[in-house]
Amino acid sequence: MVRVGIIGSTGYAGAELVRLLLQHRDVEIKWYGSRSYIDKRYYEVFQNMFQLVDDKCLDDNMEELADMADVIFTATPQGLCASLVNESILNRVKIIDLSADFRIKDVPVYEHWYGIEHKSPGFIEEAVYGLPEINRESVKSARLIANPGCYPTCSFLSIYPLAKEGIIDMQSIIIDAKSGTSGAGRGAKVNNLYCEVNENIKAYGVLTHRHTPEIEEQLSYASGKEAKIIFTPHLVPMNRGILVTAYAKLTKSVTYNEVKEIYDSCYNNEKFVRVLDEGVCPETRWVEGSNFADVNFKIDERTNSIIMMGAIDNLVKGAAGQAVQNMNLMFGFDETEGLLGVPVFP
Repeated sequence: MVRVGIIGSTGYAGAELVRLLLQHRDVEIKWYGSRSYIDKRYYEVFQNMFQLVDDKCLDDNMEELADMADVIFTATPQGLCASLVNESILNRVKIIDLSADFRIKDVPVYEHWYGIEHKSPGFIEEAVYGLPEINRESVKSARLIANPGCYPTCSFLSIYPLAKEGIIDMQSIIIDAKSGTSGAGRGAKVNNLYCEVNENIKAYGVLTHRHTPEIEEQLSYASGKEAKIIFTPHLVPMNRGILVTAYAKLTKSVTYNEVKEIYDSCYNNEKFVRVLDEGVCPETRWVEGSNFADVNFKIDERTNSIIMMGAIDNLVKGAAGQAVQNMNLMFGFDETEGLLGVPVFP
């Protein structure tokens, strides 16, 4: 039985971690961390946990937690995990960080885009970027996992096969992405109020969104060439889901069957990435509540371009589900344990 601690258990991603881990047969949650609700019972914060979780919320004392847990999930804002982690802690417990603190290998790039000083740059090189479909073997032996962002997960899984094969121009990628409001977190913000979001769609973080360098870095690793992207996210009035539509110039002429074979050879053995049938576009409703990523593509012969599409649930495959997938690999469980729930519809 793996003992789990969660720091940030009362945010949306933290609550999703709790929901998924309660369904995991080899896990016991020992610590429900939350600065905002210390000493309040967890079910009093989330009534759906009534008679399921009677524990009280605790603080973010990682030193104490490291002696009580085998793995710590940090579902916290940028900067907190980096300010808490040290060698003593990592010698006692594994950490899966859902923030961006260890995703980007270039410290100045991280500090520029996130606007904060990195408190533990010495651990960046060690941290494994926790996208199991790409770094599975490295995840298995890691002490510290940088769980990918939601937009980068959907964008990368949609584009990766063609970047790896070198058939798209890595300087021509444009990513149009749309997310439900849970992606903005649970904190009170005027721009996320019902009346601000309902019956509206808007672009935000145009040319400044923090996930841009993460996507570029991972696509550069995949292709062996420097990737430069234009990334524009949009907020849409729904709770969950991310839809990515990415565009790129082709480096050579290809047929549908050739591209389909590239996607299939890349993902045929991946339980959570589903390459859809010809002509079927990914939709957020068909992955909601699940750890699945649906991907597909369309070739535009007229402009010598290709459109790559993907859909995920931002709180599951884009956050908590992927974190549990990483935990399963780190502790030798079946990678799908606790994650095979069927997408919820309607």
